[in-house]
Amino acid sequence: MSKIKVTQVKSGIDRSKRQKATLIALGLRKISQTREYEATPQILGMIKKVEHLVKTEK
Repeated sequence: MSKIKVTQVKSGIDRSKRQKATLIALGLRKISQTREYEATPQILGMIKKVEHLVKTEK
């Protein structure tokens, strides 16, 4: 599987509980924080829910 690098670029403040929970589940708590994941369908689905708050790189 390929790796995906996810970086938070916008704040979770004033977002729905679901979006905030997704950011926390991805391990993103601060702006500019970066995490690297395997490109599984579960992770890709989580990223799609908050794609307006994060930046992804392969």
